[in-house]
Amino acid sequence: MTLDQQQAAPTEDAPKDRHILTGTLFRRRSSRVTLSETPPPPKPEPVRRPAKVARMLALAHHLQSAIDRGLVADRAAVARKLGLTRARVTQLLDLLLLAPDLQQAVLALEAVDGAEPMSERALRAVAHAGSWVEQRAQFPR
Repeated sequence: MTLDQQQAAPTEDAPKDRHILTGTLFRRRSSRVTLSETPPPPKPEPVRRPAKVARMLALAHHLQSAIDRGLVADRAAVARKLGLTRARVTQLLDLLLLAPDLQQAVLALEAVDGAEPMSERALRAVAHAGSWVEQRAQFPR
């Protein structure tokens, strides 16, 4: 409801073409600013989902498990079956070089409203840091 549509009883000292609004008013944002007597709806709950790096790490575990069980011969066969390059499969499996506690931390990461907590590139840099002690020092908390 716009300001022009709001009805209130005119007072004696107010001009006849204007209205005095009483009560609590809430400002609404749209193409025009409007005032309403009803409060705005509550904000929706944030959308949470597993982070992309968590899904990539889970995929790396799945691929390594398939190789270990003999379902797939090697990384090149995985690449052929998935339609990926061998380099990409190597990038994914390199995530398994992370320290076990860091892997658990990564698997627990969530993306809230589409905002990813860290990039896969940053995680790969941590995985290539060297020893687990160096990885823990480089891992963003």
